[in-house]
Amino acid sequence: MSDSYPTVDPAALRDLAKRAYLYTAPLVIMEMTRKWRMGNGANAFNHARKLLNHRSRWITTPNNDTLYSDAWLDLSRGPITITVPPTGERYFSLAFMDMYTNNFAILGTRTTGGDGGRYTIVGPNQAVPDDAGDVVRAPTPRVWALARVLVDGPDDLAAACAVQDGLFINEDAVSEEVTPGDPVLRDAPWRQYLAAANALLRREPPPVTDQGILRQIAPLGIGPDQRFDAERFDDEQARAIEEGVEAAKDFLITVQGARGAVTEGWTYPSARTGDYGQDYLLRAVIAVGGLGALPVEEAMYMRADGDQAHGLFDGNSNYHLHFSAGEMPPLDSFWSLSLYEAMDDGQFFFADTPLRRYALGDRSPGLAFNDDGSLDIWIGADNPGEERENNWLPSPATPFALVFRGYMPKSSLRNGRYRLPRVQRAG
Repeated sequence: MSDSYPTVDPAALRDLAKRAYLYTAPLVIMEMTRKWRMGNGANAFNHARKLLNHRSRWITTPNNDTLYSDAWLDLSRGPITITVPPTGERYFSLAFMDMYTNNFAILGTRTTGGDGGRYTIVGPNQAVPDDAGDVVRAPTPRVWALARVLVDGPDDLAAACAVQDGLFINEDAVSEEVTPGDPVLRDAPWRQYLAAANALLRREPPPVTDQGILRQIAPLGIGPDQRFDAERFDDEQARAIEEGVEAAKDFLITVQGARGAVTEGWTYPSARTGDYGQDYLLRAVIAVGGLGALPVEEAMYMRADGDQAHGLFDGNSNYHLHFSAGEMPPLDSFWSLSLYEAMDDGQFFFADTPLRRYALGDRSPGLAFNDDGSLDIWIGADNPGEERENNWLPSPATPFALVFRGYMPKSSLRNGRYRLPRVQRAG
């Protein structure tokens, strides 16, 4: 065994290990997702041609409103060019996330409009080509590009797929070979996990603004300029590190069901969602429970506070959401209310329920407003009756969560002047 760290006591190592895990978890989750999703290699879009359903388990808390297209970009060998098709009035966004899950650029309806264009994506240390045109500078050599294309009902699916077909990367982009071996998962044993996390820190250098946390965890041998060696720790130190890592894992699972700060029956996203700065805790929590979340300027995700443990709802009860006339959410695009079954590991997925209906929104066929302009949504395992069925969001008979999405929210929603109504038990 090589030298240990006698000046770092076990209690301190336990705390540092927890911090190191929370700091690196998004990076490890992104690499896991990258390896699982790179079916066509790097620099090529994968298009999901159908809306996600209860069998779609590759991304937690998915939506049922948009088609997804995604590509893992490898910029280590040079810039690439992405063509974005004209989308007109249809909602479209192409979000670019660095390996730390920050959205560093979004192209589409809100930012660049519906005319499309060609964009050169340049790595962190690369020169911009003379003929680049519009340039997007990436903070890390590898990037996740995730597009969302709105589907306005079943009859609109073919047109939405045509938009996907117009989204592509220049054909001469080098396609990276997928790294051999399975990805290291976030629940791997501490030695394996920290070794993998450190290798990723070396491959995907963190921003200079992370120097504070990197100095804190340096005694573990974790950092972009370090090589992690688990054998340098004696048995007592190793146990402390293992305890710290396990505490961080347990925390990230538990916090997914935590009620958090609830305002009038809903939790609202932090202003830092999707672009986290030094809020490493928020970044880790969302990487586990909502990987790929957009910044609040693009979309807001509000979770209803249920009446069961961890803020969930009872699958054996029925609920009701009422919007008064003139009190629909203030948005410049669309909204939806999605229902998810809660998994033991803190993730959320669509449930296999009657009607195979996973969400209700302003584009749902047959959604019926009341004569006075108000809207009622009925939620639960029991069919509320033929007259209400179009406004019924079926649930499983197990605990579930409700998430409201509002795209391109207006300032009154972003700053809290508007609040969603509470979800109530149905009488």
